[in-house]
Amino acid sequence: MDRGNSTVVTEFILAGITDDPQLQIPLFLVFTLIYLLTLVGNLGVITLILLDSRLHTPMYVFLSHLSLMDFGYSTAVTPKMMAGFLMRDKAISYNACATQLFCFVGFLVVETFLLASMAYDRHAAVCKPLHYSNIMTARVCAWMVVGCYAFGFLEASTHTWNTFSLPFCRSNVIDHFFCDVTPVLALSCSDSSRSEMVFFILAGFNIIVTVMVILVSYLFIFVTILRVRSSEGHRKAFSTCASHLTSISIFYGAGAFMYLQPGSRHSMNKIASVFYAIVIPMVNPLIYSLRNREVKTALKKAVGKAKSSIRVIS
Repeated sequence: MDRGNSTVVTEFILAGITDDPQLQIPLFLVFTLIYLLTLVGNLGVITLILLDSRLHTPMYVFLSHLSLMDFGYSTAVTPKMMAGFLMRDKAISYNACATQLFCFVGFLVVETFLLASMAYDRHAAVCKPLHYSNIMTARVCAWMVVGCYAFGFLEASTHTWNTFSLPFCRSNVIDHFFCDVTPVLALSCSDSSRSEMVFFILAGFNIIVTVMVILVSYLFIFVTILRVRSSEGHRKAFSTCASHLTSISIFYGAGAFMYLQPGSRHSMNKIASVFYAIVIPMVNPLIYSLRNREVKTALKKAVGKAKSSIRVIS
């Protein structure tokens, strides 16, 4: 790969969230706690779904993969940032930066398509309950999950190649706390307009397709709910969709705030990125656990079994 005749960049420096030395340890402790909650919450949801046969339905299959994506893109970002706070080592190698970008984008894009798939699943459950088992078969669900992964990591490969095929021969300081597409492109010493165009076209395609699927699905859901006469039917329908709607609102709201900020407000963009990349993966398991009766029942059952096992051992 030709990176020009100037000094070739072999590593990058992550500027991080702040340079204030008094904030390094407090921030390390805060993000360590958040990451541990993310780890326990998401892996806990996956474990519950795997162990409880009553949760082996399309909705919970999608939820288990959603939890895996939350854990994945948080892990791609948070440990490196925590190391920067603790050891003050903000250097990241060229290959490690490319890997971080690939993983973050891949997990994130898969999650957007999983959220859209979950919207379609909720549409089938509410609008066509009698035909739901025929529409959302195990085979259909599996192909939808495979499609989410295939498209997500194909796009991640495109973004990674598109970004790191450019020469980097000037500054190596990334004005961010992880290797995201736009801050890395800003360091290229060649014209990056084509790469930026590819990024915005693909990102725009993701947003348009997934948001349209979600909006159309919920449009039909709300029309169906309005036709239901009983208050119990209304409550059951809203309960079916409430957790998913909450996750969508937080995910797309934070994403819009993160990527639609003007350049002069880059410090706000970093704050939005923290919320998007670190806080949301912690919040999603809480949303689905606290608002979902079946998940709470499975959790109580698992806790009960654990207590029984402890009593037998003791």
